[in-house]
Amino acid sequence: MLDEARTDRILHALSDATRRDILTRSLAGPHSVSSLARNYAMSLAAVQKHVAVLESAGLVTKERHGRESRVTGQIDNVRAARRLLDHFEDIWRDRIGRFGEVLATIPAQPPQEGST
Repeated sequence: MLDEARTDRILHALSDATRRDILTRSLAGPHSVSSLARNYAMSLAAVQKHVAVLESAGLVTKERHGRESRVTGQIDNVRAARRLLDHFEDIWRDRIGRFGEVLATIPAQPPQEGST
């Protein structure tokens, strides 16, 4: 399992639709930051900040190629993030299942007069 700080960075990175889209694009192949920026109605600096959040979470890497910074998705780290999310899903499915079990033990009450 990932440590708390890394988990926080991953969840924060994935919480934004633009960052999720950048990640999807970068997993398909390397993209320059400037080419990514053309896909969004925001400044290059704003896209650079989104890339920095993804990079901090380990979901992408950014490398200089001449004057360009190229962003590449890190599939192994995305898989680790998926395992983290799967773990949370398992926890919630278990809780929902136990909640259903508790509800099943409560006897049904006839409706009260005057209630709808």
